[in-house]
Order: sequence, then structure tokens, then C-alpha cells
Amino acid sequence: MSLLRDRNQTVSPVAVSRSEAQVCSDASPSDPFVDLKLKIHERLIREIDPARMTKLDPNTLRDEVEEAARATLATEEVPLARHERVKLVSEIADEVLGLGPLETLLEDPTVTEVMVNGPQRVYFERAGVLHLSDRAFRDEAHIMRVIEKIVSPLGRRIDESSPMVDARLADGSRVNVIIPPLALDSPVITIRKFAKDPLTVDNLVSFGTFTQEMASFLAACVAVKLNVVISGGTGSGKTTLLNVLSSFIPGTERIVTVEDPAELQLRQMHVVRLETRPANIEGKGEIIQRDLVRNALRMRPDRIIVGEVRSGEAFDMLQAMNTGHDGSLTTVHANAPRDALSRIENMVLMAGFDLPVRAIREQLSSAIHLIVQLSRLRDGSRKVTHVTEIVGMEGQTVTLQDIFVYQQVGLDKDGKVVGRMRPTGIRPKFTERFEQAGVFLHPEVFSVERSMKG
Repeated sequence: MSLLRDRNQTVSPVAVSRSEAQVCSDASPSDPFVDLKLKIHERLIREIDPARMTKLDPNTLRDEVEEAARATLATEEVPLARHERVKLVSEIADEVLGLGPLETLLEDPTVTEVMVNGPQRVYFERAGVLHLSDRAFRDEAHIMRVIEKIVSPLGRRIDESSPMVDARLADGSRVNVIIPPLALDSPVITIRKFAKDPLTVDNLVSFGTFTQEMASFLAACVAVKLNVVISGGTGSGKTTLLNVLSSFIPGTERIVTVEDPAELQLRQMHVVRLETRPANIEGKGEIIQRDLVRNALRMRPDRIIVGEVRSGEAFDMLQAMNTGHDGSLTTVHANAPRDALSRIENMVLMAGFDLPVRAIREQLSSAIHLIVQLSRLRDGSRKVTHVTEIVGMEGQTVTLQDIFVYQQVGLDKDGKVVGRMRPTGIRPKFTERFEQAGVFLHPEVFSVERSMKG
């Protein structure tokens, strides 16, 4: 079945404007086929029957659109080499069905982030390192068209009165958009890709994020329902590690997740996912994380997972941890375990409660058992640099002790960071909970001598 309309079919006014056709090219202005792609794309917009498109699965639809593009291209008297024809057809299909110049990068499993700074400045991240891609937009109007394709299906708007938006692609990838006048040079798109196959604990061990002994220890901590905070900077891998740690939660437990936006990929059957909602055009109807955390407490959760604490919901999270909801997991932006506690303390104060600092710190020390610190090193690699137990209070200070630490010793000839993760030799106070739950770790997990031999 061809996607093109029957020749004798009455065509209603085209729902796509001329400006949409003008942005079909994903090439720079020097591309010799810009005009041809514009012409083919414009014809396809007029001639493809949307009703037929909705009846096809994605793979078949792609094949049909490419076939329609080839058929339309065949009517043009333009000499093209075979590879040029194939590339042209593929790029036109990307425009019709996807996000144009970004499609190739989004389909590449090794690319973790895509950043559009301007028509000719499309960057991507691979293995923690930024690269300038060969992808390009025709102009800023082309970028805006792609932005509209992202936000329109979600009922969001993007214009001068609302120049910032957070959105999510169909595969779950997180998108942030900011346009002029706030972005001075060009509309800017930042896409944090959503992995089709979430990384596993074995992947992180093989990447050197942590050791097998640390993995066994963290798995035991989750299994016995310790409250764990994952701390780290932007892009350090907090959400990835949160996904991995959540995989250790037994499938028999009810998990409620609270996120802004939703990114977690839990594999358990009994998962309830909650996501914040922005205000509508009138500025009403906003639902923040704090509202969702409060509601989660009424949903009979065995575990509450907050994707990232950023504000007053930290207070409700601590309350939950202190009132029987053990096994909670969350992340926080901070560069060290001590900084993570300070950040959460400040967030509790943001909740509007006039509490003494000591009272807040007592809640912190009794609610949180473990802080896992992630860092992104200078070579782009991501490491767990500290696994730190919260021991208690001494005067006005929350006391901490490191269970595992990462020690960097230098760089190799390729500029890669050289270091080792090792236990400090300290057995955490909560190990008795392991034994009570029937979870037994080999003593060598905490052995400094064994790590030195390794």
C-alpha cells in the first residue's frame, strides 16, 4: 500500500505550512542538494496520506516513506550517484518521521547526550567526551521546527512568553529547550538520551565504575532496606547508578517512584511511576515533587524512590525514612558526601519549617544510612569515589566514616586516569542488619590487605 494519495483524491488544505517544508534539509548552506531536498520534502508533505501513515508500524512506515521519497525523486531530472541518492532519501525520511539532523545521533547507542548550540554547532557526548558532529541545521527556523515536533505532542508550548521547556521523547530521553530572547545566539536543545537497554551492575564493574566487592556490598545494603543517597555532579551517572541499585529490590515489593522528569527504568513488576506536572498557560495546575512524595506515602509503598531531591521534598523524604519507609533511594547534586548532607539540610530549610539546625541534622543522621559519591573524572570516566556511612552525631556535627574510597595515582600515556578503589578496613555499624536478614558478606570485602594484593 503506497503512502501517496490517490491521484484522483480530493486533497484538503495542507496542514503543514511552507515554513515546515523550508526546514527539511539537515545540511549546511553549502550542501549542493539543499534545494532538491526542499522540493522533494514539500511534495511529500502534500502527497503523503496521513490516514495511511497511522496504520503502519514504525519499521514499515520508515520503509514506505523512503519508497515514496524515491518515487518522488525519480521524477526529478537530477543526476545523482547511488550513494547520494541513498543519503538524500534517508535524510528526507528523517525529516518526515523524526528530528531531522539529530536522528543519526539519537540512533547511535554510543552517544549519551546531544547538544544543539546553533545551526552549525551540533555536539554530542561519547564516553564522557564532547565532540563537534558533522550534522547541521539549515537555519534557526529549522531548529525551531524540530523543537515544535518535540513539544507539540506533549501539549507544551514554546514561544517568547514561555521560552524554556522540559520535555521527553517517545523513548524516554530527556529534553531541555531554551530559545531567544533568553538564549542570545540561537535556540538551544539539550537531549539526555534514554538507554534502550539499561546498564547492569556487571556493566558498571566492567567500566570500572566500582569493583565487584563494592557491588556486592551495595546490593546487600539495598536488600536489607538501608536508606541510600547517591551524590554526584551533573553527568556523573547518578540516575544510571540509581537504576542499577534499584535492580536489587526484590520483585515482591511495591515501589513508588517520584521524578521530574521520569527517567528511571525499573524492571520489577510492581512499580508505580509518578511524575511532576508544570503549570498550564494560566500558571495554574503545577504539581511539584513535594506533592508527589506526600501522596506516595498514602500509596502503601514498600520503597519510595525519588529521582532527585532538589527542594522542599527533602523534608518529606526524611520524614518517610524516619517513619518506617526503609529502603528508600534518592540522588542529590553534590561533590562530596559532606556536601550532600549540607545540600539536603538546605533543602529542608527551603521547605519553610523553622527548625533548629541540630534538629535537622539529627533527622539526617537517623534517616540516611549510606552516601554513595560519584565523580566524573578529567578523562570522562565515571567512578564511585566514596561509599560513606553516616554514623551519628557528635555535638552539632553529623559524623561520617568511609567504607570504600577511590585513590587516583596519576595518568597513563593516553591521558586516562589511573587509580584504585579500596576498602578502608572499617566495617560499617549496620552490618548486623545483614546477618539479621540472612545476607552474608565475606569478610574480605572489607579487607585492606586483600585489596592491596589485588
